[in-house]
Amino acid sequence: MKQSYKTGFSFGLTSAIITTLGLMVGLHAGTHSEMVVLGGILTIAVADAFSDALGIHVSEEAKDGNTPRTIWEATISTFFFKFVFALTFAVPVLIFPLSTAIMVSIAYGLILLGVLSFYFSKLEHVRPWMIVSEHLTIALLVILATHALGDWIGKVFQ
Repeated sequence: MKQSYKTGFSFGLTSAIITTLGLMVGLHAGTHSEMVVLGGILTIAVADAFSDALGIHVSEEAKDGNTPRTIWEATISTFFFKFVFALTFAVPVLIFPLSTAIMVSIAYGLILLGVLSFYFSKLEHVRPWMIVSEHLTIALLVILATHALGDWIGKVFQ
């Protein structure tokens, strides 16, 4: 896989998982509304995919040695992977009751993140358990923090 596509894939997938799960958990805790959670997922899929793609674009421009082609490959692949993977979190919301959909989404996101982390740790010849546990710990901290924030917002503004 070309480095520019690897950048877009790894960043887009990781960001889609962490951002979308955080948003879903927080919105669910604060509103318990399927419409609000689904709207949040769709908004993240579009707005955050563009934002992350621009961030990667600027970051890649700041690196020495990148050609315009590799910069745009990283930019477009970041947008694509963030958009597509964020949208996949809408599927459980459309299929299951909201509380179940949140649990399914958390499991799905953590499995995806674990597999991605394992794969890239093997490519880089790094101990997989260290990388996987680090990434899953960060994801769980985001989930816990956004749940607490959603609970607080739900209590303060109801």
